[in-house]
Amino acid sequence: MVTVVCSSGSSSCMSATSTFKNKAASGSGGFRSQPLVMETAQVPPRRLILLRHAKSSWEDRSLKDHDRPLSKDGETDVIQVTYKLQKLGWIPQLILSSDATRTRQTLKIMQDQVRAFLEAEIHFISSFYSVAAMDGQTADHLRRAICKYARDEILTVMCMGHNRGWEEAASTFSGASIELKTCNAALLEAAGKSWEEAFLLAGDGGWKLQQLVKPNVR
Repeated sequence: MVTVVCSSGSSSCMSATSTFKNKAASGSGGFRSQPLVMETAQVPPRRLILLRHAKSSWEDRSLKDHDRPLSKDGETDVIQVTYKLQKLGWIPQLILSSDATRTRQTLKIMQDQVRAFLEAEIHFISSFYSVAAMDGQTADHLRRAICKYARDEILTVMCMGHNRGWEEAASTFSGASIELKTCNAALLEAAGKSWEEAFLLAGDGGWKLQQLVKPNVR
């Protein structure tokens, strides 16, 4: 019995067990090879959505940055992106979000448009707002937050936040240079039996960028 495990550098991890049986041919003194029997166990991918909040309004200059609401264009963009995610089948089971007003409003519109977003487990994390402004810290911060909240049975997680951190994290995870404008979502995949294993096996640059989801061009 030979067991082959393939994991490094691939988007999926497959274990295959091959059993070879040789049986003496009756009266021939030789051997007859039996058909190769192969069993495969496919590890489901871990799917990560990194979504930047929709466009915010600057009309009320008295508001703190944390408290700025969405603009009308931003509200329209959220609706478009929500239905695109639904069409692609990327509906999160767990949502981790900045607690800023514009991220909360982005999520509320998504929930109003597609009921499945209401069924997700949601955590608002205040540090998502501040860490996004710190050079090079967002990817590790997101990794630790995801591993803290995501149980093994959760396969799709959405993290909602701000630039410049969200761009940096998407680029770090995928190894590509990713630009996330407002209400852009990077869809990333990696294999692992748990989120900890997925991050360990993929490392920096090992997450596969499946798609960038954007609002329609005006």
